[in-house]
Amino acid sequence: MTGYAQLWRATPGRWGAAGAAWRGLADPVRRRRAALAECAATLRAGWSGGAAGAADGRLGALRGELTALLPALIEADQVLAEFAGRLRVAKARLAEAVALADRTGVLVDRRGGVSAAPPSAPTWAGPEAGVLPGAGLRSVAPPGGRALPGRRTGSDPAAMPGADVGVAAGPGGRAGPAALDQVAAALRDALALADAADREAATRLDELSAAARGGWAEPPPPGRPPADADPATVRAWWAGLTPAQRRWLVWHEPGRVGRLDGVPVAARDQANRLLLDDRREALLAARRELAGRPAPGPAERAGLRRLDAGLAGLDGLAGRLATAEPPRSYLLGLDPTGDGRAIVALGNPDRADRVLTYVPGMTADLADAPAELGRAGRVLSRCAGLTPGRETAAVLWLDYDAPDFLPEAARSSQAGDAGPALHRFQEGLRETHEGPQARQTVLGHSYGSLVVGAAARDHGLDADALVFVGSPGVGVDRAEALRLPPEWVWASTAPDDVIRLVEPPGQLTGRAVLAASPLATAVSLLRPDDHELWFGHDPSDPGFGGRAFPSGRYGHTGYWEAGNPALDGMARIVLGR
Repeated sequence: MTGYAQLWRATPGRWGAAGAAWRGLADPVRRRRAALAECAATLRAGWSGGAAGAADGRLGALRGELTALLPALIEADQVLAEFAGRLRVAKARLAEAVALADRTGVLVDRRGGVSAAPPSAPTWAGPEAGVLPGAGLRSVAPPGGRALPGRRTGSDPAAMPGADVGVAAGPGGRAGPAALDQVAAALRDALALADAADREAATRLDELSAAARGGWAEPPPPGRPPADADPATVRAWWAGLTPAQRRWLVWHEPGRVGRLDGVPVAARDQANRLLLDDRREALLAARRELAGRPAPGPAERAGLRRLDAGLAGLDGLAGRLATAEPPRSYLLGLDPTGDGRAIVALGNPDRADRVLTYVPGMTADLADAPAELGRAGRVLSRCAGLTPGRETAAVLWLDYDAPDFLPEAARSSQAGDAGPALHRFQEGLRETHEGPQARQTVLGHSYGSLVVGAAARDHGLDADALVFVGSPGVGVDRAEALRLPPEWVWASTAPDDVIRLVEPPGQLTGRAVLAASPLATAVSLLRPDDHELWFGHDPSDPGFGGRAFPSGRYGHTGYWEAGNPALDGMARIVLGR
């Protein structure tokens, strides 16, 4: 059982680094596998007969054993990263409990027990001298070895994000019964979370060790859900498999597992990470073949440019996935063909209390995934600042063909085509979530807001809030047409966002030119009450019927800037605040 002192001293970063170290072994394994493949090819070219066949078979078996290591390395990283994440949340809750004890005059001893502190007692931050990471608490060793509540220095303790300020000290500065009960409950909550995380991580690592010894040798029974199956059907199918059968599918059929909404996030991430290297090798092979043709013409050169863009996108995404910085990334979908598509989560949506799905807009493609993830990450960071004792995850959903040029963006067809997939993805998040339902928010920027609006209008979205920023219209004229309560619909448009100048497609070219000119602001002032945009009524206008939140003057792409109140607004909507 996790104790008060043990949690105080815990270092989540070390567990996360251990997971990253396991994941880092994947590259040497892949290199050794490639070297064995080259050796086998060399042998086959100059050696024949029974011995040659036996050697080739043995080399193939060794490559298979190395390949089988890869999902185990990914899963070990997942387990340790998730343990580290939950430990961070538990420590944040512990810090909140100590801050509450400080404000209400409650004494906390070395075992986490509580009692009323005498009015003149000195304060002490924890079980040993030192500073609680991130809490701003200064330790003072008390007489008699008794641990007294921590005292924040240099700031108002009541300003701690997420701290409960509803209980004050009793008469004479001594804690009353209500304060004692509340602090004790807060301490129990933090310790229970850490204890549950510890037990779960140990169990999962034991299972993984046993499965690795077995060699993932239990194929599932026949029958697989189709790619567009209902997530509830997929979830039921997956639940009916043994852990060994699920691991077999991840290893042998990653292309199927990685795309199925209704398969848990951890399994999809394992499958898609296995696929990423294969996709890159396929693109490299296609590039070598195309570049090797004599006298390449315009078509070949265009093909090379597309392949280079795809490779650059995969490399950028791989770099983001490889970072050891929390929160851990989960690769939930990948398609490098065309402009490329990707679904990437920061944090595990199956475990989080709050989940954001972010849909980017025009020109977004695989090469943009790291930058778009940065936007989602800034919302996530703000959420963590507001409520450090809660788990939040953010998903970049770039699983549609975003328009590349203004004429495409003037049509709603690409948004309409994306609707079924976004609807199914949100349903899948709900199906695979563990524990009480998470609060789900779907946010669309620019053309992405039309994707979100069209999906909600035509198919429904499993969401507790819809958010539109920099929107050219969402395909409806009133919030209630989105099939959610209007008070769940939010929007923001910056005062200097050129999207305000957008009119229906007939005047697209003129407005596009004007938007880039110094006259843009003047024209916007001349037509302040014109709220009809390309795809319906401006959702940030009160006449739309939803709710608006403010943005500073940061233009069309600045909603995520640190100084913009829109960033705080998005975070508070995600949190339900």
